[in-house]
Amino acid sequence: MITSHQGMLFVATDVAAQDEADFNQWYDREHVEERVRIAGFLSGTRYQSLQGGRKYLGLYKTTSLESFTSEAYHAAFTRQTAWSVANLQKMQSPMRRVCSINAVVGHGTGSHLAIITFPANGLSASLATDISELGGTLFAQPGFVRSSLLLPDVALSTPLPKESPENRQLLPMMLIESSSASASLQLAAQACQALDYPLSEVLQYVLGWQLSAQEVAS
Repeated sequence: MITSHQGMLFVATDVAAQDEADFNQWYDREHVEERVRIAGFLSGTRYQSLQGGRKYLGLYKTTSLESFTSEAYHAAFTRQTAWSVANLQKMQSPMRRVCSINAVVGHGTGSHLAIITFPANGLSASLATDISELGGTLFAQPGFVRSSLLLPDVALSTPLPKESPENRQLLPMMLIESSSASASLQLAAQACQALDYPLSEVLQYVLGWQLSAQEVAS
């Protein structure tokens, strides 16, 4: 369902060791900029795993979910370069989700990111409110930058070329951004205690780099 919330394209993947150099060069020199230049895209940010999850994560923020139904977005897929096609095929166990951004507390982009994925049988109607209240509690802790809730859109979260369509679960995720590795661990532990969630299942990522739409507007 289309909403007025800001949107987030969440793409995580592994890559074979022999393909990493070209994959990263493609992402850093072509792919992020291509996406950020699409109308409605606000930023593209790359992360690398510190604990759990797929090694590489890309987050693309948009003005709304409508950005993923625009002619400009769909046109990007009709003019993909040979480099893009080759690297999309190199992705291993990729995961693509188009989400609305909800329950935001704080501002900015943290150097470290903790991700809590909610099980399908543990969802409640008050999840957004609960996460907003939890974010308000975490806000008082040292190193906290921002927290948010990503709610995947079923219709827009089509799989990547190498993503298996079987047993795909589109589950809500809480993102906790912080200013250091130690803060990320402490904030994740506090969130897990409040949510009765195992700390061992929290994904921990470190920021690589970010490109904003303002920087490519000239």
